[in-house]
Amino acid sequence: MNVLNFFQSRRPVTPQAAPANAVYAALDVGSSKIACFIAKTDQTIAGPRPRMVGVGHQSSRGVRGGAVVDMDAAAEAIRTAVEQAERMAGQAVSAVSVSLSAGQPTSTRIAAEIDLPNREVNARVLRRLLDGALSEFALEDRILLHAIPLSWSVDDHRGIRDPRGMYGRTLGVEVHVITAAIGPLRNLMTCVERCHLGLKAVVATPYASGLSALGDDEVKLGATLIDMGAGATTAAVFADGALLHIDAVPVGGAHVTADVARGLSTPLAAAERLKILYGSALDSPDDDQQMIEVPSVVGEEGAAYGIAPRSLLNSIIRPRLEETFELIRDRLEAAGVEDAGGRRMVLTGGAAQLPGASELASRVFGKQVRVAGPGGITGLGDAVAGPAFSAVSGIVRRETRGATEAISGPPVLGGGARRSAARSGEGEARGPAAMWRWFAESF
Repeated sequence: MNVLNFFQSRRPVTPQAAPANAVYAALDVGSSKIACFIAKTDQTIAGPRPRMVGVGHQSSRGVRGGAVVDMDAAAEAIRTAVEQAERMAGQAVSAVSVSLSAGQPTSTRIAAEIDLPNREVNARVLRRLLDGALSEFALEDRILLHAIPLSWSVDDHRGIRDPRGMYGRTLGVEVHVITAAIGPLRNLMTCVERCHLGLKAVVATPYASGLSALGDDEVKLGATLIDMGAGATTAAVFADGALLHIDAVPVGGAHVTADVARGLSTPLAAAERLKILYGSALDSPDDDQQMIEVPSVVGEEGAAYGIAPRSLLNSIIRPRLEETFELIRDRLEAAGVEDAGGRRMVLTGGAAQLPGASELASRVFGKQVRVAGPGGITGLGDAVAGPAFSAVSGIVRRETRGATEAISGPPVLGGGARRSAARSGEGEARGPAAMWRWFAESF
C-alpha cells in the first residue's frame, strides 16, 4: 500500500482561527499510561489560549513499546481515560487527536521545482508545487503523518519564507515529510473506533512534545527535544521556527526498570519503585554506604527482603540511559542534523524525571540540557503538569492554534487506486486552503 493513497483523503484545513469556547480532546496512548485532556479555547490579547477543563489518565494496558499488543485491553483503557476526562469536563467528546510514537516514525526531505508560467508566485502555484513534490514521494507500507514546507526558493534566491507576490522564472520548495508504518497506526485507530470516537488527527509524539515543552525562542534559534517514554525514546530537532527532523529508538524507561529487576533479582513493580525513590544516573560519594531494601522475587526461599548498596542500583541505571542517549546522538549525527539544533537540548517524558538524566545527557551530547514539562496551557493541576504529560498537552496546543503543516487531518486507511495528488480533484479543493492556513500560522 502506497503513502499516496492517503494524501487525497486528509481532512481539509480551513483558514480560520480557533473559535472561542471551542472544545478539543487529545489522547496519548503510551506504554506506561494513557492520558486524555479536554480543553476549551479562551481568546486573549495574545491570541487563542487553551484552558484545561477535563483530565483522565490511568496505567496503560495492552500497549508495549508504544504499539497496541492487546486490542481489547487497550480499547478498555482508552475508554476509561476518556470517560474520566469527560466527567471532569462535564461534557462528552466525539473525536480525539492522538499521538503516535510506534511505527518507526521517520523523516525524509524532498525538494521540487517548477517553472513560473506567469512569472508571479500565487497560492495556486504554491499548491501545484507541493502537490507535485508529494506525488513523487512513495514509500510502500508507510503512511504520511506530516508534510511541513521548510523553505522556498525563487530562481537562485533561497531561504525565502513567503514567496507570494514575488516574480521569477522558477519556484522551488523543500518539504519535511514524516511517515510511519501502517500496521501500528491501524491498530491504534481501531482501538479508538471501538471506543465510539472519531479520529481528528494523528501527531508524531516528539512533534507534539516539542510544541508543548519548547519555548518559542528555542524553536526559532534551534533546539533538540528528547521525549523519554516508557517504551521508546523519540527525538525532534527544531530550528528556524520549524520541525527539521524526528527519530526514535525502541528503548525507554521500562527497559531501565527491567534491567533493575534482573540486576537486583526483584519484581518489576519493586524495581520501578526503587528506581523512582533511590535511582540516579550519576554517582554520589555516599552511594556505597547507603543501603536499600530490595524485595525478593516471589517464590524465592529465604528472607522476603535483601540488602543492596545504592551504588549497585545506579550502576545498573546509568549504562542503559547512556546507551539510549548515545543511540539518539548517533542517529542524529547520521542524519546530519545534530548541529542544526544548536546548543540547546530539552528532555521531557516520564523517564526524564530520573535524577541525573539531564547531566548525563549533557555529557553525551555536549549541549546545555534542561528538563521541561508542558507549557502554554492554563488550568493544569499539579498531578498532570510534569514532563510525562508533554505530548498530550502539545496536541492540545496544536489543535488550538491550528496545524501549520501543508496537509493536516487524520489518515484514512482505505484502498483505492494510486493517483497523483497533482491531478486529484480533491487536491484542487484543498490545496489553497491548506496553504493559506500554513502561511497564516507561519508568518
